[in-house]
Amino acid sequence: MLNEQDIKQIEEKGITRELFLEQINRFRQGFLPLNLDRPATAGDGIKVFDDDEMKALVNHFDQAGNDYRMLKFVPASGAASRMFKDVFVWRDLLKAGVGVNELLADKPEAAEFFGRMRENAFWEDLKLIMDKDDLDADHLLDTKNYLPLLEYLLFDPGLDYADLPKALIAFHSYDHSVRTSMEEHLVEAAFYIQDKSGKVRLHFTLSPEHTSGFETKMEAVRGIYENRYSVKYNVAWSVQKASTDTIAVGSDDLPFRNSDGSLLFRPGGHGALIENLQDLGDEDIIFVKNIDNVVPDRLKEQTITWKKVLGGLLIKLQKEVFYLLDRLDQGNLTEAEYDAALKFCTEELLIDKNAFPDDGQGSNVLKKLLNRPLRVCGMVKNEGEPGGGPFWVKNNQGINSLQIVEMSQINLDDPGQAAHVMNASHFNPVDLVCSIKNHKGETHDLQQFIDPETGFISHKSKDGRELKALERPGLWNGAMADWNTIFVEVPLITFNPVKTINDLLRPEHQ
Repeated sequence: MLNEQDIKQIEEKGITRELFLEQINRFRQGFLPLNLDRPATAGDGIKVFDDDEMKALVNHFDQAGNDYRMLKFVPASGAASRMFKDVFVWRDLLKAGVGVNELLADKPEAAEFFGRMRENAFWEDLKLIMDKDDLDADHLLDTKNYLPLLEYLLFDPGLDYADLPKALIAFHSYDHSVRTSMEEHLVEAAFYIQDKSGKVRLHFTLSPEHTSGFETKMEAVRGIYENRYSVKYNVAWSVQKASTDTIAVGSDDLPFRNSDGSLLFRPGGHGALIENLQDLGDEDIIFVKNIDNVVPDRLKEQTITWKKVLGGLLIKLQKEVFYLLDRLDQGNLTEAEYDAALKFCTEELLIDKNAFPDDGQGSNVLKKLLNRPLRVCGMVKNEGEPGGGPFWVKNNQGINSLQIVEMSQINLDDPGQAAHVMNASHFNPVDLVCSIKNHKGETHDLQQFIDPETGFISHKSKDGRELKALERPGLWNGAMADWNTIFVEVPLITFNPVKTINDLLRPEHQ
């Protein structure tokens, strides 16, 4: 199956032959769906705080947070091309000779886009760059000559948005400036992860082709926000490691080969970023939030408040976990201490009582269950957004745990499993705060807490040929499956993703 060139290619990517063969076998064996016990709901897996509890957690964060080294981790590897998928369709239709009025009648989203094009944050930049080529963007828009506008929006020598990452797309307009999504993350972070010295740490994950443009933009704007908010930004970035790529196969489950005979490897999905997260071991508290989930300043207050609520809860829980682990290191707990620890685990960390045996090994199990990475995850009420959500999942030993589950991990042909999905009340907005250190200040080996059975296989094509691609367990799904997990209900206003260009026309982004 493998020749010398294949082996060299595999080794150059930092992939072992054992892992390569394991991936090939995955295509043949597949992945079993998760066994949902029930959806996590308010009061049953999802904590809901009243105003007084909220304020107490915010105060706790404000008072205790300065003692911790904090960082904001922003997955930003994806290109913005998906965001402009509809725009490519409109462009192709116009180039094919479809009339403008026909396009607007047939594509209501196009009618909204062109009808409100001047409301987009990129409009002034688009006008300026077209003006250099003696093109009047306002006149073109008013006369419904849309094709040049789309060409300059998507490609070079225009804004070249088709090749930019979402981090560098203009999201919001202000009186005398516009901000990219990356800039909004800088501003937001200044309000809750600033340390005693005024330092604000952020880490972005990028695709290799986007690093240069990202660095250029960061250097251009860093000083503006440092002066405005009296902070000092410490911004780093990393790329998804080549060793986390996965082999693709054809319909025969044999390695898919490019036209030159080389093996085709593909990025392993956002679950590969668990290794980037692992490398941030110096940080005590890590907030995780997607690049496109930002709002303008007028709506930031609630986002910042709820970041502090989640962070305050994490600090509070982590302190108790570390205390118990220190006590366990000193020797067995007294019966009263063990009972109190068991109550904390089952009522605060929501660990299934069935995880604790009645065989005299309770303290050993308690230590193992406590000595895990910890995450507190915001969950919003489900209003029809596609994607994963919070569920109680039962393992082979009959023990339930809280998991963020994607629809691809569920057998929806099973009526019982489908019913759990239908009864789900909340949605995962990717709003996490994490602790990846143990009570001794050592970084956990995050690879030990991944559930390898939670990846999935997707169907793609290349050069007109069908292929199967292997996705690693998702970063906040299977890659964190064995973490101690707490879900907290957060308001919908904290979740404002931009998946399509017209999402920027929503009130929350204007």
